[in-house]
Amino acid sequence: MTDFYHVCFAVPDIEPAMRDLTTAAGVEWNPVKQDKLGEWEFQIVFSRKARPSSHAAPYIELIQGPPGSPWDVTETGARCDHIGFWAQDLEAQSRRWEAEGFPTDFSGCPYGRPFAYHRADSLGIRLELVDASRQAGFLAAWDPEGGAMPVLDT
Repeated sequence: MTDFYHVCFAVPDIEPAMRDLTTAAGVEWNPVKQDKLGEWEFQIVFSRKARPSSHAAPYIELIQGPPGSPWDVTETGARCDHIGFWAQDLEAQSRRWEAEGFPTDFSGCPYGRPFAYHRADSLGIRLELVDASRQAGFLAAWDPEGGAMPVLDT
């Protein structure tokens, strides 16, 4: 099995979600960042690793998106949104997952972001593929001392 590198919760309010995970499980957080995908402005944060007990992924991601965005929770409330994997070949892995019964739910590629969400209806979540070329940037932004993570190789 190839390890996933994060689990994401889509939330209506990122600050209370951070607080609750810190209180319940001692999760430490990086600073929240503002970002934009197409017309949607959103907030995003990843957990950080406590040092010196550094360990590999997975990270916890929280994302707060506006109505109509891929992370809209206005009708569902907070939810476990997806599990993220690095893909050596995003397009080939997406085709493979589609053929295996995981239809594409949303692609960031038309917005210049190499990622795709695939529905896993039996789990009630999405599976995310992120192009492995983005791994160095992810580590620079969220875990500068972190090491290379496993990648799905189609």
